[in-house]
Amino acid sequence: MKNRLLKYALFSLSITFSVFTAIWLINYEKITDRISFLSSNLILNYFILIVLFGIIYYVVIYLIVKYVYKWVKEIADIILNQPTTKVIFGTVGLIVGVILAFLISRAYTFIQNNLFSTILATVTYVIFGYLGIVVASRRFSELPVKIDLSKVSSKKSNSSKSHTTTCSKVLDTSAIIDGRIAEICKTGFLEGTIYVPEFVLKELRHIADSEDDLTRTKGRRGFDIIESLKELQDVKVVITDKDYQESDEVDLKLLLLAKDIGASVVTTDYNLNKVASLQNIKVLNVNDLSNAVKPNAIPGETFETEIIKKGKEHNQGVAYLSDGTMIVIESAADKVGQKHIVEVTSILQTPAGRMIFAKIKE
Repeated sequence: MKNRLLKYALFSLSITFSVFTAIWLINYEKITDRISFLSSNLILNYFILIVLFGIIYYVVIYLIVKYVYKWVKEIADIILNQPTTKVIFGTVGLIVGVILAFLISRAYTFIQNNLFSTILATVTYVIFGYLGIVVASRRFSELPVKIDLSKVSSKKSNSSKSHTTTCSKVLDTSAIIDGRIAEICKTGFLEGTIYVPEFVLKELRHIADSEDDLTRTKGRRGFDIIESLKELQDVKVVITDKDYQESDEVDLKLLLLAKDIGASVVTTDYNLNKVASLQNIKVLNVNDLSNAVKPNAIPGETFETEIIKKGKEHNQGVAYLSDGTMIVIESAADKVGQKHIVEVTSILQTPAGRMIFAKIKE
């Protein structure tokens, strides 16, 4: 709807400019006497010029709006990711720089050439404004004690608000498809702003359009998970269109986005977890959280379990705890389908989860 209204506005603006341009060229510049393809018919001349300049104005205005919007959006993203006090320092520095530039540019009034003095004044304003921002921001970073206004405001509002702003997170495709992220957010373990990049949604659409039934179901469930996250009060879901055209790999784009906005990456992908750690990007691995909340088994502890199937090694049986933890039981291959009291002998922690080794207690 917004894109359609923007196109209508650009079209109206282009037609308006082209009408005024046609009137000016025909009535004041007498262009019909100098261009051969214009006819003696006044109405036809108006029509030709309006259409011609309408197309030119539409293309030029569209490009200006597109790139100016992108430029302003990038600046806004940079400012929003800076500490509030740093933004205030930078603004004060800009004001001081502009005031100094104004005082210096007064000396240019003695220059006879107006064009040269205007250009010189503009350059002075740009240089001193930029220097004001840079110097003030660097002086802020050198302060021994920094005031975080967000923390101050949150302390003041703690009596009336329980909600606090936390670090932003970027969702990986694997974490969305996994589905557990919604339940984790419902419990309050994750809160704040969760970013879902459009390139992740694009990958999710490809998965949802897969010919394989299971893969297609996972992709569609991913979209349901995002919708359920949007309904949570403690979580703000932001769909960002920020992209990195220099890379075609989704994981690399995800890490670049996390770096740019200072966010953590939420994933279940073991390889992405390792790459992010190497780049000093904080990772919240859903599998690690799942393993951390599983009850700890201690060597020598006993409990009853049902042997489900044979193990890979000779004479081993396999059972599972209620949370899915695998139990490898010695001398239990012939006891499949039976319940026995087992004693824990050792525990092995792997990247995929925890594995318990046990023996049947006699």
